[in-house]
Amino acid sequence: MSTITRAALTAILLCLLLPVNHSRGFDDYENAKCKKKLASLDAGWANLPLNNAMVEIGKSFMGTPYVAGTLDEDPNREKVVVHITGLDCVTFVENCLVMGRLLKEGKTDFDSYVKELEKIRYRGGSNTGYPSRLHYFSDWIFDNESKGIVKDITRDIGGIVYDKYIDFMSAHSGSYKQLSDRGNLAGIQEAESAINSRESFYIPENMIASVYDKLQSGDIIGITSTLDGLDIAHTGLVYKDETGTYLLHASLKNKEVEISRSEIQEYITANPKQDGIMVARVTEMK
Repeated sequence: MSTITRAALTAILLCLLLPVNHSRGFDDYENAKCKKKLASLDAGWANLPLNNAMVEIGKSFMGTPYVAGTLDEDPNREKVVVHITGLDCVTFVENCLVMGRLLKEGKTDFDSYVKELEKIRYRGGSNTGYPSRLHYFSDWIFDNESKGIVKDITRDIGGIVYDKYIDFMSAHSGSYKQLSDRGNLAGIQEAESAINSRESFYIPENMIASVYDKLQSGDIIGITSTLDGLDIAHTGLVYKDETGTYLLHASLKNKEVEISRSEIQEYITANPKQDGIMVARVTEMK
């Protein structure tokens, strides 16, 4: 394994929801904030295609602080955590998708939100413990494709084989409190084995601009990592306007939800720890 600097390892663990001690989680404060957010959603967005509704929801989160570790505040109990006052790159994408789907279904009550969040966040749609959470984003794409929620379009738009062995969490088990439990560690290793048994595809960084015309606003982007054992380093939504193709995301660097200042290819090539993208397109609600 190549040498990983302390700073690089710390940054990627943050994006992967490294356990952090937060005082708020699935509690009355966050629940109330979530209910208020759901009530504030523009009902007119329900008339948009789902991908476009997600972009509008994502823009409504602009300026929300980047906060990592919100899903791991209680390492002794895996729960469906609601936390919208601070988002990381994955919880931002999840919230855009969940709220967009709820709008399309006409169900913006809190109970429906929690059920939909669990469906998207966990393998098979059910929280059965820490290993059932979709920690690896390529696994998140795969599982949500199996549920009919998204479609992995990476290969269809020109992706090439992504040949990488995934074992980041088990190889760094000491960085995850939950993995001190042997059952949890075995579950993560089983998930890694399943990922490694699949054929995956990605768009290398120097090819991304050539597929801009095949991307749509609201497509879900997983940015691949150069770190050993890790599939995805960062996530976000495609945002297209008359000037170019950008990333709408919760930025670790700038500590808030924003639209990238540079187009996606330039954004990725500027980061030596990132080298390409996987792309999932949301499935329109029936």
